[in-house]
Amino acid sequence: MTVARILRTYLEKAEIQRARAGNYNLMNRIRLAFEGQGFRVEFVQNTLEQRLKSARRNGYSLFFMADPFHDRALNLRLAYYFPFWRIESTNERWEFDVALKDYDPAGLDTDIARKWADRWRRFLFRSATADPVREGMVYVPMQGRLLERRSFQHASPLEMIETVLEEDKSRKVVLGLHPKEAYSETELAALETLSAKYARLSVIRGGMKEALRTCDYVVSENSSVALSGMFFHKPAILFAKVDFHHIALNVAEVGAEEAFARVAEWQPDFDTYLHWFIALNSIKADAEDAEAQILAAVRRHGWRV
Repeated sequence: MTVARILRTYLEKAEIQRARAGNYNLMNRIRLAFEGQGFRVEFVQNTLEQRLKSARRNGYSLFFMADPFHDRALNLRLAYYFPFWRIESTNERWEFDVALKDYDPAGLDTDIARKWADRWRRFLFRSATADPVREGMVYVPMQGRLLERRSFQHASPLEMIETVLEEDKSRKVVLGLHPKEAYSETELAALETLSAKYARLSVIRGGMKEALRTCDYVVSENSSVALSGMFFHKPAILFAKVDFHHIALNVAEVGAEEAFARVAEWQPDFDTYLHWFIALNSIKADAEDAEAQILAAVRRHGWRV
């Protein structure tokens, strides 16, 4: 079947208004890229009903952070920090193109990487990264569903916390509750029980930058906070699959005992990795060649554009 030269991008209602008014830079660049190839570009509300209808519509579909379930759909997702984006054939971060690549720092320009990382450190975290220290603390940024082990996780979040306390017997452990997550009474009670058992365990909301500045290392399932910690040159132990796994210690691969034994001395070249992972493997929406980056991404996933 010949695919109609139509691109439908599925966005939330407020973002559709911005896109149609020309006040959404990424959408402007997507529209310019596709209109330059003779496409009509439409913005559609990102509901399940509309996404299901897309399978019956001729043309291509870009879903914002949703599963691209048919062969003419792709997933559009922020690459953690504006203005960097990814266009992928899946909604699972551990299956993204960059996740499946081998990271080899040989041949990468470390000077360019360091200068890039310095600029973005200042932009993203302001003065917080100016004097990072290690004060004998493990920072554990939490996500949701604390009592459940999901398919991509090595352990449930609560089991992860217990492992931290068992494997690192000397450092303070600070749990950072996600500011947008509504935790159940059962989940909060489980954390209270652990806090009562371990005097060195504390629970906070907010304060991420200061925690990253002062921690020795970060432990997470696959929170983006672990990636942010790399800007502070803090190593990460991961308990779940994710796209930024390349220089982290992953419990599923090396085991908890080895991961915690190695983490204190784990010092890869964080800046070179961050530059590779973010700058060299994403679409920068405000770059001069953003349209070319967008077209290259969709063509890589088989779109005839």
